Amino acid sequence: MKISSKVVQVGVNTDARTGAISTPIYQTATFRHPALGQSTGFDYSRTHNPTRQVLEQAIAALEGGSGGYAFASGMAAVTAILMLYRAGDHLVVVEDCYGGTYRVLEKNFQPFGLTTTFVDGSRPEEITAAIKPNTKAIIVETPTNPLMKIVDIRAIVKIAAAHGLHTVVDNTFLTPYFQRPLELGADLVVHSGTKYLSGHNDVLCGLVVAKDSTLAEKVKFVQNSTGNVLGPFDSWLLIRGMKTLALRMEKHNQNALTVAQWLEKHPHVKTVYFPGLVGHPGKSVHDSQATGSGGMLSFAVDDPKLVPQVLKKVKMIQFAESLGGVESLITFPAVQTHADVPPDVRERLGISDRLLRLSVGIEDAWDIIADLEQALQ
Repeated sequence: MKISSKVVQVGVNTDARTGAISTPIYQTATFRHPALGQSTGFDYSRTHNPTRQVLEQAIAALEGGSGGYAFASGMAAVTAILMLYRAGDHLVVVEDCYGGTYRVLEKNFQPFGLTTTFVDGSRPEEITAAIKPNTKAIIVETPTNPLMKIVDIRAIVKIAAAHGLHTVVDNTFLTPYFQRPLELGADLVVHSGTKYLSGHNDVLCGLVVAKDSTLAEKVKFVQNSTGNVLGPFDSWLLIRGMKTLALRMEKHNQNALTVAQWLEKHPHVKTVYFPGLVGHPGKSVHDSQATGSGGMLSFAVDDPKLVPQVLKKVKMIQFAESLGGVESLITFPAVQTHADVPPDVRERLGISDRLLRLSVGIEDAWDIIADLEQALQ
């Protein structure tokens, strides 16, 4: 079955007793035991919930993993992965990662003795050079947020295997519809399900999928012991959103390419970052490991004064954080998503006072372009 069919079938007929097409919402905290020493398989919703279980099985199947786990937010999912490691361990992480990932590593986990080296993930030699005797994992995004750099997943997996490390891939931007890192050899995949998987800016959630059963059990233990789980109703919302994933991702992808090509020709735009463009430096690697480029792009304007102008003048496009919903959203990474990254680091990376990030929605592409055109005048 193709993935476009698999996503539609998520949650279908999971209640054999009633034959319900839509997975029921089991809005309960606890479950009755049939007798002493007996269980229905569900005892307490922190550990297992039937609605969440359908979602977790679905994301595991879509990513091709042994186990999937749903958390209360994308950062809760990232935190669960980081809790697999211990004081004294070291991680290698892409330097232009999501600002929330940078923050939790530097502000929350570093005081507990988990150290990080940030590298240019598009340069495998930098990753190799950053590995230490106490390194335990390589954590990457591809495309990266917000500069859309491409990380060669196969190359990273090869490096990790040679050093006995985990490979962790944040697959939020592309989803399993366009990219499946576990099939390329990665050990763990993490999503902010709030974004494309949900697709409607109406639920906060995170997901982790482990390739093998041993690692899956470790993630499951962290999830249950810390209790940072996704509730039944939010699980149902995500199941519902995933059913249209194929349609939405195709439209996001088509629109983003059209908008990126238009931006390339605009006199006030200096650089466009989108892996679907012919001139993108990582395009050949990207095309070898993904079947689409997604709906995210960033662009740098020629004058910093244009940034507040654009953010104020856009009408249909909304000036808001987050991404991946059906509505187009625009953000200013330097003061929003990446505000916790030190200014000198942001400037070196190119997350400057001229950079805007656009989550291209599924509206008509030329309506999006018309809005940008009037805002850039």
